[in-house]
Amino acid sequence: MELIDQLTNLASRAQKQLAHVQTEEATKNALIMPFINALGYNVFDPTEVVPEFVCDIGTKKGEKIDYAIMRDGKPIILFECKHAGGDLSINHASQLFRYFHVTEARIAILTNGITYRLFTDLEQPNKMDERPFMEFDLFNFQENDVAELKKLGKTSFNLEDMLFAAYNLKYMRAFKKYFDEQFTQPSADFIHFVSKQVYDGVLTPKLKEQFSALVHRSFHQFLNDKITMRLRSAMMDTSSGSLLVPEVPAAPLPEVVTNQAISEPADKGIETTMEETEGFMIVRAILRKMVPVNRVVMRDVQSYCGILLDDNNRKPICRLHFNGSKKFVTVFDSEGGERVDISSLDDLYGLASRIRVAVQRYETKPVVAPTV
Repeated sequence: MELIDQLTNLASRAQKQLAHVQTEEATKNALIMPFINALGYNVFDPTEVVPEFVCDIGTKKGEKIDYAIMRDGKPIILFECKHAGGDLSINHASQLFRYFHVTEARIAILTNGITYRLFTDLEQPNKMDERPFMEFDLFNFQENDVAELKKLGKTSFNLEDMLFAAYNLKYMRAFKKYFDEQFTQPSADFIHFVSKQVYDGVLTPKLKEQFSALVHRSFHQFLNDKITMRLRSAMMDTSSGSLLVPEVPAAPLPEVVTNQAISEPADKGIETTMEETEGFMIVRAILRKMVPVNRVVMRDVQSYCGILLDDNNRKPICRLHFNGSKKFVTVFDSEGGERVDISSLDDLYGLASRIRVAVQRYETKPVVAPTV
């Protein structure tokens, strides 16, 4: 079985078991050992996986790490475990710091069974970095996350390759964080840098103020255009070359991006965001081979953005809850719907099968779904 399938199965079991996992030992047995096993290591073979691995530190003897993955009799990966839901801040990694320094392992993992934070020593040799080069969330992962995680597997582990990948991941993670910050609120330095690329004159305070707003709007509009192009490409009928949906006009922020198949809200206090519109278009793309896309309609209300089949409030497909600090989606592939937390719009693609099931229910039996 492929690693992504094993992790998907583990995530499904973990969601059902999590309420019963109350201790660190239970976390190890129910979540962490199956994770290590998915990487190809036999948790019952002490030549591959050593529980309670002894790390003598100076005058302190008998210090132990929860698990050490071994190769040729030497540790290559260290696991420090906390109970499910436990805090994984750097303040709780002191043991891992100490163990990393006195062993030959170059990869250290701090985990609570759901989140796995991967560390190495990119900044100073033989000293574990304070920031992880990768973070894997069992309940929210993408294919590219699994591809990177696979490099830790028994059959593919190569230290040099892993360290090279860690270097790339560490700085890509930092760059993405920076881009996200600038996308949300461009800094004065960023605005100055961008402005000097397109304006040769002196940047007066008045121009800086004008360019600040323009850079912010241009940044959002650029991303909006890219997403529109991506969705149009995804919805193109490759056999006939015809576009299955009308082009989505890109409106300047903070105005609402509109589409003729989107129901206009009657409540003037409702503002459909660009993110909600992009989520709606992703759902359309997912369903394009099942039903004509003009049957998939968005109806925005105060507390969520509903996506319906046939503009029928008895045929909810999903609800996008993007207005709060925590984004989530309600998927109606079963009676009553189920909440699924997400961290980005890309996570909607991971719900593709469930979104299709929601529509299939209405195509094959009488409508009994709750009112949106």
